[in-house]
Amino acid sequence: MRLFCLSYAGGSAHAFAGWQDVLDPSIEVCAVQLPGRGARFREPPIGSMPVLIEELGGVVDRYGDLPFAFFGHSLGGLLAFELARHCRAAGIRQPIHLFASGAAAPQHRDAPEERHKLPEPEFIAMLREYEGTPPELLEHQELMNLVLPMLRADFGMVDEYRYRPEPPLSMPMTVLAGAKDERVVGPQVDAWAEETTGTCQVSWFDGGHFFLQSHRAEVLQLVRQTLLGYL
Repeated sequence: MRLFCLSYAGGSAHAFAGWQDVLDPSIEVCAVQLPGRGARFREPPIGSMPVLIEELGGVVDRYGDLPFAFFGHSLGGLLAFELARHCRAAGIRQPIHLFASGAAAPQHRDAPEERHKLPEPEFIAMLREYEGTPPELLEHQELMNLVLPMLRADFGMVDEYRYRPEPPLSMPMTVLAGAKDERVVGPQVDAWAEETTGTCQVSWFDGGHFFLQSHRAEVLQLVRQTLLGYL
């Protein structure tokens, strides 16, 4: 089977480096590299979630010859959810499992913000507070000038997201959350159960918003055990 992995705002496929070495060889890790970063750095970033979901849907359809699951962290969790909805609406193969990590349930998100429109000093200060961007990058003005369009595009997708009521999905879900995450709190985690008629398991980790990195081994153990149950 395959595991499509979607990163947080400002992140890249590198967030899932080394996952293939830990997960079972029967699980192919497909870390999605979005435009504007990594090997796709010269491509313009996509700031529209519907446009991005349409493009990702085509990728999933092309590689849907094996059973697959989605794993998304933060923005990636939201993308994974909307991508699963897209697969259903488009009549293409759907994931057999969905992992939503570090993400509030879509219908229980905080009030929309416009962080992507902040002036540069305020935007960089916000990035520093989120702790998802390396400090050395934040201090390097020339590099920041290169990556700011991508960062604004990612945060724009989050800021402009509007939940649309639809029938719940049918695949089982696993929700991963950080006990010290101040951005995603208990009720926003538990509410994921409303989005599927399948089972919804919630797993808490003793970390903040980026427990994906600080508790990597525990996260991978959970993913491995869950997916091996399908094989």
